[in-house]
Amino acid sequence: MSEFIFFAPAPESHQKIQRAKAQKLKQSPWWKGQKAKGQCSHCLGRFHPNELTLDHKIPLVRGGKTDKKNCVPSCKKCNTQRKYFLPEEIALSQLNKR
Repeated sequence: MSEFIFFAPAPESHQKIQRAKAQKLKQSPWWKGQKAKGQCSHCLGRFHPNELTLDHKIPLVRGGKTDKKNCVPSCKKCNTQRKYFLPEEIALSQLNKR
């Protein structure tokens, strides 16, 4: 993936509020059900629920919000590799590798 993506980061106040919401969402029955499926939303690999993390499809630093539409279970490898990239940017970079 190209590291030359330029964007104005969301304000730290937005990120702080959304991180607090993420902590609450992680305690919800909905999130526990998502993790219990044991599947990474990105690589589709199977994992023990404890190995899955909460990933924001639109990263908080890019203005993403903590809600059921934007949060998915992710293995640690995928979550780390995604960094602050949007799903569209990841798809484009994979096309360019072909």
